Amino acid sequence: MTTEPETTPESADRPAGPGHRRGPFRAGERVQLTDVKGRHHTVHLTHDGYFQSQRGSFHHRDLIGRDEGTVLATPTGHDLLALRPLLSDYVMSMPRGAAVVYPKDAGQIVQMGDIYPGARVVEAGVGSGALSMSLLSAIGETGTLHSVERRPEFAEIAEANVDSWFGGRHPAWTVTVGDLADVLLDAEPGSVDRIVLDMLAPWENIGPAAHALAPGGLLIAYVATTTQLSRVVEDLRGSGRFTEPRPWEAMVRGWHVEGLSVRPDHRMVAHTGFLVTARALADGSAPPQRTRRPAKGAGPLGAGAHGHAADLASGAGPRPASDDETRDTTPDDAAPPAVDPPRTSTHARTSRHAPPVGVDSGAPEGDAKGWAAALSAGERTISVKKLRRVGRDVRRRAEIEESGYASRPAAPEENTTAGTGADDAATHAPDEGATTEE
Repeated sequence: MTTEPETTPESADRPAGPGHRRGPFRAGERVQLTDVKGRHHTVHLTHDGYFQSQRGSFHHRDLIGRDEGTVLATPTGHDLLALRPLLSDYVMSMPRGAAVVYPKDAGQIVQMGDIYPGARVVEAGVGSGALSMSLLSAIGETGTLHSVERRPEFAEIAEANVDSWFGGRHPAWTVTVGDLADVLLDAEPGSVDRIVLDMLAPWENIGPAAHALAPGGLLIAYVATTTQLSRVVEDLRGSGRFTEPRPWEAMVRGWHVEGLSVRPDHRMVAHTGFLVTARALADGSAPPQRTRRPAKGAGPLGAGAHGHAADLASGAGPRPASDDETRDTTPDDAAPPAVDPPRTSTHARTSRHAPPVGVDSGAPEGDAKGWAAALSAGERTISVKKLRRVGRDVRRRAEIEESGYASRPAAPEENTTAGTGADDAATHAPDEGATTEE
């Protein structure tokens, strides 16, 4: 489904596309404020807004009309640097229901996935729209990005976030609520250049991906655990439709540089997920067989313990065990070691604690069976309360961007009795659209 944002008289003067990120600050747009301690605050500028913090306060109207990069001196003597947030800043501070792909991984996907201008890309698992914005920035208006999401509530949040970042609906973007396999099998063979999978079980869509990808096209999967990594690599390798998969992960560590004190930061962005790439082969072609010696654990279960994987692969069968391998060092009359019964975690005692409500379970509140089924299926569970809150935040943000006011306009008859006191109260009210990034 694809929905176009409504155009109001207030939003008609706000530039769309790249123009909304240039020029002086305008009411309705977001600004990132940095105090002397390096803390970031992302706020929406409004005509009647007021920013307040321990490091300084000011009226939004004092910043509207000024150029980006302005250092604003507050009445309390503090300085605040005002800049438009970068995409990486926006991703970390935007409303979200599902976990986002971190900027370090999004950059790896765009570069190692060779997402070029004009590419035809299919994305599975739109989540909150973080990766979609990086892909759209890479393909430009001449490419196409088809994002597929199974859950309509996630698709709604992602559309609101992406539309807010680009100042309207990107002409190259299409969002479909449904199953990825159906979308890929309905596509013309060879009509897709790149496929990006950010989902629980990407190996289930290897066949449909091979059908839709053009020869030489690239599939890139983003997974979180080592078990998922092993499964997707082995299934790609065993399909015979792709080149040898290449798995890796990226870690980012900042550095502290101040005078002669040059050292790594104490904190870093370490593991967030694994990435796997493989390229589609031409019809009728088989991947070259690997000639390197397999690892001890590469064979079937039990065969690699003594290095027999190569013998089993060649069909020669396991060799007889040596004396060292068959020597029993345990006395015959030795009793087996005592094993304590497994303890049950308090979080797993569903009989004593009611399960939380998850939007993925498909069951009413308090239905333990439905919750257990959702967990066994591996679905991500997010509370309905959180989804309502995120939906309210994105709708409120859209109202501020269109009107340029933090307070909702009153009815005409109410304006005649409001008086100047109400106007002063609205002027000094804290900004409702302000959010703290860190």
